[in-house]
Amino acid sequence: MSNSTPKRATNFRWVICGLLFVATTINYLDRQVLSLTWKDFIAPEFHWTNNDYGNITALFSIFYAVSLLFAGRFVDFMDTKKGFLWSIGVWSVGACLHAFAGIATSGYITGHWFVGFEGAKEMIKTVNDTGLVISVSVTLFIFARFVLALGEAGNFPAAIKTTAEYFPKKDRAFSTSIFNAGATVGALAAPVTIPFIAEAYGWEMSFIVIGALGFIWMGFWVFLYEKPEKNPRVCASELEYIQQDAIEDSKIEGYVPETTTKVSLAACFKYKQTWAFAFGKFMTDGVWWFFLFWTPAYLSSVYNMDSTQAAFPLFVLYMITLVSILGGWLPTYFVEKKGMNPYEGRMKAMLIFAFFPLLALVAQPLGHFTYWIPVIIIGIAGAAHQAWSANIFTTVGDMFPKKAIATVTGIGGLAGGLGSTLINKGSGVLFDFSENTNMSFMGFHGIEAGYFIIFSICAVCYLIGWTVMKTLVPKYSPISDL
Repeated sequence: MSNSTPKRATNFRWVICGLLFVATTINYLDRQVLSLTWKDFIAPEFHWTNNDYGNITALFSIFYAVSLLFAGRFVDFMDTKKGFLWSIGVWSVGACLHAFAGIATSGYITGHWFVGFEGAKEMIKTVNDTGLVISVSVTLFIFARFVLALGEAGNFPAAIKTTAEYFPKKDRAFSTSIFNAGATVGALAAPVTIPFIAEAYGWEMSFIVIGALGFIWMGFWVFLYEKPEKNPRVCASELEYIQQDAIEDSKIEGYVPETTTKVSLAACFKYKQTWAFAFGKFMTDGVWWFFLFWTPAYLSSVYNMDSTQAAFPLFVLYMITLVSILGGWLPTYFVEKKGMNPYEGRMKAMLIFAFFPLLALVAQPLGHFTYWIPVIIIGIAGAAHQAWSANIFTTVGDMFPKKAIATVTGIGGLAGGLGSTLINKGSGVLFDFSENTNMSFMGFHGIEAGYFIIFSICAVCYLIGWTVMKTLVPKYSPISDL
């Protein structure tokens, strides 16, 4: 196919950005189903503790982290269209698999496999060995989370690669902040839909209904996506706008035109730019995952809210995080109005965003006045993270050729997943310990002391991450010899 020149300029790149937004929304809806159903619906059925849930979320983070490393390579190998299709197809299957954990638990323990969702609940009630119920159900959920993580790992490498294909560098942070806002919208939609589906139709149906959305998205992706130079919906003037960086980069001394040869994983580790990106992700991804996975449990444990009571506070919390879209606009302002290069503008914006999570230091102390204070503070911290995230992702497109973007994004995702594993597993152990021993810390007691410790850790992670990134890559240094 070739580009024809229509009478007016096209903006089809924003349609592609919209598809990425919807995919990311579905991505976050799928991973939120468990966090919004385990406390009220799943834990009573399978006798889970905080540590059991912590184990599941920590292992999901490990699976997701390791899968990201290979997902990036897979997307670069398969290329964007097929890579994204495989990714969302696998994670949608994984999302639906969670629904059958109860039937499989009942079948394994009692030998009755064909009993339906309600029948499985009744059969599990007859089992006296709660330890066996816990171990089997947790194992089955871990397997479902593994399949989910395997597929979901491809979303961000594929989305960042697509953004680099369809947007010039100066617009990438803004376009990334738009599709990355899907994480917020998914988290926003989750508490006002999932608990009510679970309440009305059972927790199993909440996994199936949300999981099925990915299959619908696949049809739109097959129909609408092609590379911009091959897409008949992209006119010549839009294509020229998209590809403007090639002209500018050619003016840089020592610049070597990009080739299409495959990039080895080991080659990417030779560059400080890779390590800077990876460290930034390691320090900050876990903060977002902690707030995403544990805020519903926090409202339950500290303020005695069930999942439906917590729906509105969580909705408000994630509404606040939508402010993160401004995080993509700020570097563009620095580039166009202040004359900075993209990397310089991005790092300045990230430093500004790194100060907002410090508010988490006072979330628990001020929470004694009203639960709305920690809800609002967590929302602000979440907005700062998403703004930070949009910019740290685009540093990869600033520095690396398109053929390596998904691979380097995967390396950073692995690092971020390891950080997420540490904070999720550590949180589960700490919360059970603090609750069971009525631990005291800085004037807080029991599980409130545990949350205060984790909030304090989350507060300082961004400034540490930014400092190390700036030390490793102090100025704009695009790589042209890869």
